[in-house]
Amino acid sequence: MRFSRVVTTMGMVLASSLAAAQYPAGAKMGPIIEEYGPVMAAPPDAFAMDNERSYKIVKDVVSAAGKPGEMNRHIEAVARLLNMQAQAGMPAENMDVAVVVHGPAIRDLLSDEAYRERFGMANPNTGLLSALEEAGVKVYLCSQTAAGRGYSLDSISPSATVALSAMGAHIRLQDEGYTLIPF
Repeated sequence: MRFSRVVTTMGMVLASSLAAAQYPAGAKMGPIIEEYGPVMAAPPDAFAMDNERSYKIVKDVVSAAGKPGEMNRHIEAVARLLNMQAQAGMPAENMDVAVVVHGPAIRDLLSDEAYRERFGMANPNTGLLSALEEAGVKVYLCSQTAAGRGYSLDSISPSATVALSAMGAHIRLQDEGYTLIPF
């Protein structure tokens, strides 16, 4: 029992160290998503969003991580957006954020079990998806992508909500006043 705790703790420290090593020196994490979404300092007079306004934002994600075992930087960009704006003084409640995932990026929404079956390891995006969900970010997966690429809806992370289609999700979210981040 004691040995397994030591191994677990060592694994968490190693994972933390590896994650920290992938971020540039000087990057600051948090305060909304503590483990993901590093932010680099910007000049205090940089053109920025108005902290007094509320925003509805939708990020389109079609690209998968570079290779299995890597975190999807396009999904992590949402954590960076939340952290960056909070570090600049925007209250978290002023940001309502959604993500629409389709195409090859479906791979990064697999449950750990399904990811392990396909790639022999847990999904490196699981912690990120959980952190985003905890922060109130809604992640929508295109059901057409799932069906067209042969993924069972049972194999998808519980952090994602299935949408009829990515196109329909974007149309509805934009109709509801969300601003699209297409990159």
